[in-house]
Formats: sequence, structure tokens, C-alpha cells
Amino acid sequence: MKSKWSAVSLLSLTPVLLALATEPALAQLPMPSTLPVTAPFFPRRHPRRIVAPGTPPPVYDATSDVTVSYNTSWTGYAVTGSEFTQVQGSWTVSAVDCTATPNTFSSEWVGIDGWTSNTVEQIGTDADCNGERPVYYVWYEFYPLNTIVIKDVSIAPGDNFSASVVYNGSNEYTVSITNDTTGENFSKEVEFTGADNSGVPLRNSAEWIEEMDGNKLADFGIDPFGEFYTGVSGGTDTATDRSVSGPITDFRKAVQESISTKTGEKGSKVTAAPSALASDGGSFKVTWKSE
Repeated sequence: MKSKWSAVSLLSLTPVLLALATEPALAQLPMPSTLPVTAPFFPRRHPRRIVAPGTPPPVYDATSDVTVSYNTSWTGYAVTGSEFTQVQGSWTVSAVDCTATPNTFSSEWVGIDGWTSNTVEQIGTDADCNGERPVYYVWYEFYPLNTIVIKDVSIAPGDNFSASVVYNGSNEYTVSITNDTTGENFSKEVEFTGADNSGVPLRNSAEWIEEMDGNKLADFGIDPFGEFYTGVSGGTDTATDRSVSGPITDFRKAVQESISTKTGEKGSKVTAAPSALASDGGSFKVTWKSE
């Protein structure tokens, strides 16, 4: 696997080595050698969609035949249905401006569940700001279980990724991701019984999401999703449930256009929003609006 950092002296790595001796191996990420070594950076969690009090209610848009839904964590598109068995898509990792938005987070992923259920089966990438330091990593997560960092696949701003989550039956899922720029890939079968006690059926949604964390969204500029914008062959955002298999638009009135907002004393403001779907029915761009 190609390294993204140059060599550093043993002395400069001492604080990191001491931390690694007391923390799980997957819990920390490498630091760029061009910046001072600071406290270890821990991968963040990627929970279900959050709709905070004061968030605007959903609105059906007859022109685009989608329901525009607002929340405080997810931007992109979701489709609802029943018994989803597959979701796939592609995106380009944009550079984050950590000088403008220090201590913020953003991630791109595809997944099943989480729109109304308490579990999410997902795989993706993060572009976060540890202070003013950009940190990029690849991961999968079966929320509420912990995030697992994928160290076999490198990542850099501008890289194209494609990924999928497939339900194999009997609580078995396969998560796969490829850095289409470098050719590196990862695939793993995971047994996940779920931990959703809300009574909502599992596998009732699929998503293609740009995610923020705790109203802290890193300035990523514009993130493209889907083959029309990424150029990844076969990278159109598609899903399969009990009755539909195809790009996002094939789900018609079950399509949710997800816009993230931040609530405060002066009401809600949009933090990021997706474009309309492209002509292939499964590609769009997400634009950063505010932290």
C-alpha cells in the first residue's frame, strides 16, 4: 500500500507511539509529517439520520417528483422501501479547507438503513479537520458498533471511490470499496444481527450521503456523486429492494432529497445541499453552504 506521508524522525513520533501503546490499533490514524505531532486523532461515528427540534418538515416537490427532507446530519439522496439487498455508488473525495473550518468533519458513504431505523450498515470515506490539520481515511461501520478504519486502501483529495453494501441473507452483509484512482480495494463479509429496538423494520432504506457531525461540517466545497460526475465506470448510484432495482429515480415517490441544516436561536440555516439528479438518474453534486 502506498504511503501518503514522508519519513519522520523517531523523536517526532514519540507521542504517537506512546498513545498507540495504550489504545486499540484501529482507533488511530497516521499524522502528516509536515505538521507538528499533536494529540491522536480518533475516527468518528456515523449514526442514523438526526432530525433536531426546529428542523423544517418534509415537502413534496412535484416538479422533480422527490420529497425534500431536512435534518441535521445527512445531505444527499435516500430511497425508502422494504427488504433492501444492495446499494452502490461512487464519489470524488474533495479537499477540505481546515483553515476556514477547524475542528469539523465530513464523510461520504453509501449504506442501508438509518433513515428511520436506529442501525446503519455503511462504508465510505472521511475528510475531517483535526484542528487545522486535514485527515482523510477509509472506513466501514455497522452502527451502533464502532467504526473500523480500512488501512489497506489509501486516500487523497481528488481520488475517486466506488463502494457497495450487499445483504446476503441470514444477517450477513458484504461491504466493498475501491479507490478507482489507485486501484486498491477492500471487501469483507460481516455478520450483523442489528440492534434496533424501535420496532421499525430493518433494511427499509438505502442512502448516498455526505455527512456532518454535531453541526460541525468541514468546508469540502463541492463533492460529486455518481458516474455522470465521477467518471467511474458502473458508478451510478443504484439500489435494490423487494420491488425496485435501478438508479435513484426508479424509486419515484420514494426518493428523498436530504438537506442538512443547523438550528440555532435565529432558526435553521442550510449547511449543505444536493443538486438535482443528473440524466442518468443516479448522480448529483453536494455543495457546502456553511459550518
